[in-house]
Amino acid sequence: MGGRRGRRLPAEPIVMDIERLSHEGRGIAHHDNRTAFVQGALPGEQAHVQVRRRRRRQDEGDALSIARPAADRVTPPCPHVGVCGGCSLQHMDPGAQVRHKQQTLAEQFAHIGDVSPQTWLPALTGPTAGYRRRARLGVKYVPRKDDRVLVGFRERFSPFVADINSCHVLDDRVSVLLGELAALIRRLSIPHRIAQIEVAAGDTQVGLVFRNLDPLTQSDRETLMAFGQTHDLLMFEQPGNESTVAPLGHSQTYLEYALDDEGLRFRFAPTDFTQVNAAINRKMLPQALDLLEVGPDHRVLDLFCGLGNFTLPLARRAAQVIGVEGAESLVERGRENAQYNQIDNVQFVAADLTQTHPGASWLGGQIDRVLLDPPRSGALEVLPAIAKLGPERIVYVSCGPATLARDAGELVHQHGYTLAAAGIMDMFAHTAHAEAMAVFTRTRR
Repeated sequence: MGGRRGRRLPAEPIVMDIERLSHEGRGIAHHDNRTAFVQGALPGEQAHVQVRRRRRRQDEGDALSIARPAADRVTPPCPHVGVCGGCSLQHMDPGAQVRHKQQTLAEQFAHIGDVSPQTWLPALTGPTAGYRRRARLGVKYVPRKDDRVLVGFRERFSPFVADINSCHVLDDRVSVLLGELAALIRRLSIPHRIAQIEVAAGDTQVGLVFRNLDPLTQSDRETLMAFGQTHDLLMFEQPGNESTVAPLGHSQTYLEYALDDEGLRFRFAPTDFTQVNAAINRKMLPQALDLLEVGPDHRVLDLFCGLGNFTLPLARRAAQVIGVEGAESLVERGRENAQYNQIDNVQFVAADLTQTHPGASWLGGQIDRVLLDPPRSGALEVLPAIAKLGPERIVYVSCGPATLARDAGELVHQHGYTLAAAGIMDMFAHTAHAEAMAVFTRTRR
């Protein structure tokens, strides 16, 4: 143990002066030649910190109390904020959260991509409560704790499910039911074999997918069906992978959301990817369309298109849109949504965009505009193929600002594009996670 002696955790809280905020929203302080990352502390504050983890020259801990609060400090709106690890910035004024995310994006552009936008877009903001329409709730049967079931998110610094009965950011139709969902699972014959509940909320209906590791009995199914009928929920079981999801007590396999300004409705399966925050999605779309400047004669490429969230609005404006997506199920959903909305100038293609082949059908012909909406890993592999097509404008919608910054550097320094404008989208209020949008214009062929 002698070699690890210096990593023993301090028994008592340590007083620390918080200097700044890390990208993930933790206060940064220095003490005893160590750097400390402090959850729940803001720049300018003096905090009493309980160290929870200790590494070589780095500590991680929680602010137990604040001796000198910052002007941006607010009372967290959620009673579970000290236990649940789902949100990290509820103690910070929402406007200050947005400013922090904007500053983080600017730093990532500068430090990772060596770029800076010519213009900063106003931040897209929306509701800070009840906005989360997609979530994966952990489930844990705890026989030694009053024979209970816990349903919620993970605790901070722990793999355990937090003991909560509501969630401030979760869709209200589900948040109020967390305690009842826990009681529901406890009544099943296999409470220890329900691994999670997938939440998928549409505009008018909510779907809950129960991941059951063992088969449900007929009595279990009837119990789940009755709960769904009582609370107007679409209940599903999932005994295996996503292809095994099956309705319980109904025949409906889709939910819906609308883009009223576009006159569009989208159907999606409860395990399909959709945007978490519907209000931000409805602001994000017109901004992306405006930045792309699509004309009626343009051919547009929509990469990582999913079920057509951008593809179909683009088709309202362009001559032709080609949507490319890696997941076959989402490609099929895109085709169904195009037919559902009577749009016939779109083509959906299934392709792995991390391995672009020069002869791919979607790379043929003139492409005037490109929209990118990649996963957090970014779009680095496909950028050379895009640049070879030479579109005049590229709009990049990002759920990973660090990879956006990396890819922006590639487009600017290697492929002759200018970072014309960029800004954040506060898709996940009260968390440090930021999404962003950027537009690139071609400066040389």
